[in-house]
Amino acid sequence: MSSLSAQEIEEYLRDLSHGDLSVTGRLVDASNATLYASCEVKERTLICIYKPIAGERPLWDFSDGCLAHREYAAYLVSSHLGFDLVPLTILRDGPYGLGMVQQWVDIDESIDLGTFFATDHPKLRAMALFDAIINNTDRKIGHLLPLDEQTLFGCDHGVTFHADDKLRTVLWQWADEPFTTEEKDLLKKAQLSLAGELGQLLAPLLTEQEIKETSRRVADLLSSGTF
Repeated sequence: MSSLSAQEIEEYLRDLSHGDLSVTGRLVDASNATLYASCEVKERTLICIYKPIAGERPLWDFSDGCLAHREYAAYLVSSHLGFDLVPLTILRDGPYGLGMVQQWVDIDESIDLGTFFATDHPKLRAMALFDAIINNTDRKIGHLLPLDEQTLFGCDHGVTFHADDKLRTVLWQWADEPFTTEEKDLLKKAQLSLAGELGQLLAPLLTEQEIKETSRRVADLLSSGTF
């Protein structure tokens, strides 16, 4: 979370990776197995979401058993580029095998998502740019997690990074608007990072073609200069 220091984030991810993971419930509305879990470590309990690969439903346009990897890849892009839009996420073994484990965040239930998603909130604009980079095919209103008036996270990034352009989102209010200088700088950073360290981090999670097309989308965004 944005309120955590770099050292606290590193410690949290380490504890989430090595703690004793146990399932305590299930989110029944999810299309894939989405389990509410606790991670016991160092006399504290971390509440998290566990999505085992074994519980993924096959999709016609994505390879089987890859959604957890894409969720983790989305977190790496968010973290590496400074978006800070995805809760802390890892890949690890659990009671039902390898899967994605993600920090649970409590949303501000006083915020009406039905009106919030259509506002000009700067974090929503950042989410729209993030989704364009990762080629998010499933940005629904319910996948927006506002913690307060300033802090926003997004969840369910399993159907991302497809080699074909498949952006599908509710966040269209900035269509054709020019990027700010800061957004252009972020895209330039993404371009360099995908050719370097970030690309290396994504290599075990995505195909070479998917990483190449992610870089191409970033280049296209820079070329157009607009959402």
